[in-house]
Amino acid sequence: MNSGPSTSGDSPAPDHGWRTHNLTVLSGVSLLQDAASELLYPILPIFLTVTLGAPVAVVGLVEGLAEGAASITKLAAGFFGERFDKRPLIGVGYGLAAVGKVLVAVAFGWPLVLLARVLDRFGKGLRGPPRDALLVEGIPVEARGRAFGFHRAADTLGAVVGPLVGLLGYQLLDHQIRPLLVLAIIPALLSVMLVAAVRERPRAPRAGPASNVFRGVRELPRPYWQVLAPLVAFSLANFPDALLLLRLHDIGFSVPALFLAYVGYNLVYAAASYPAGLLADRLPRQRVFGIGLLFFAVGYLGLGLTQSPLLAWVVLALYGLFSAFTDGVGKAWISTLVPAGQQAGAQGTFQGLTGLGVLLAGVWAGLAWGSDGHLPLIVSGTAGALVAVYLLTTTTRTSGQRLSAV
Repeated sequence: MNSGPSTSGDSPAPDHGWRTHNLTVLSGVSLLQDAASELLYPILPIFLTVTLGAPVAVVGLVEGLAEGAASITKLAAGFFGERFDKRPLIGVGYGLAAVGKVLVAVAFGWPLVLLARVLDRFGKGLRGPPRDALLVEGIPVEARGRAFGFHRAADTLGAVVGPLVGLLGYQLLDHQIRPLLVLAIIPALLSVMLVAAVRERPRAPRAGPASNVFRGVRELPRPYWQVLAPLVAFSLANFPDALLLLRLHDIGFSVPALFLAYVGYNLVYAAASYPAGLLADRLPRQRVFGIGLLFFAVGYLGLGLTQSPLLAWVVLALYGLFSAFTDGVGKAWISTLVPAGQQAGAQGTFQGLTGLGVLLAGVWAGLAWGSDGHLPLIVSGTAGALVAVYLLTTTTRTSGQRLSAV
């Protein structure tokens, strides 16, 4: 539903006024931090298993605990963001991520890498919901799609730059990994410094934030839960991208090819994020999200069925469209379902529950992986197609553009 009066207390902004100061600054912060994180991501398994001599099982343990920490932290961080100033939480979150990267660079044993990754992802969980709530302040509901699309494009551009720098450094430094870990600290620290440019009106903290988390969850409106239910259900089929890289390796991708494949996926993701957000401001966001899940189904089913590296490149590009059509669009959709005072809590609950779903998906997919991973890919691709059909064929009042006050 694309019509109907907005209940926003803010007067509608002109179409060109959606790119606020905070949106621009936070997009720059995310670009720098993601460049640092994604420089590490493709080489961390090699660092753990080759440089530090850890068994392969440790890679799964480190990433599983790290992502679990991020998901659980998001559930609480949103409600802390409603009771305290958001900028300090954002700064601490990015600061912890930078500390985590320093610890990885100086690690000479895998337990310190585990601690570093947990700190890094804890910081991600702490900063995400308050950042997304602050990001939409002053942006009208009808421009939320392009705002989140702009932010995701900047964030994902960092995910293009980081692996490219990593690949270049890997080749120039004779396949030495530790200098790359030190290099990743620089953009991480710059991202923390840039948080100082974020603007927020100070306010007095509310009393008893910890005891109010569960009450805050219960107070989220019914339309919000009606949207969240299928999205959380889908997350149980959306396993971590590290397993997709493993599938590419099984198909025959070399280590440099994996770097380039990951860059190619993120390049499509970055390029399509803003157009997808713009489309979500023109069409019901439920439908745009459903289109994204069709790309997910094509990506997973394609990777599950093909043995051709050339076809895998094409399928991976389509999978990048899935991320572009769902990540920022999902956050924009959620932001229209709750009033201003519940933005951080709503984003935290959404991101935390879907993050836990992805974590559980990684567990069952890993157990069912077998020799080449085709079975869990086919199962998840089919599940994604079913949820896509549901979103594309079901009409609900929660699919509109102006459902709630912000």
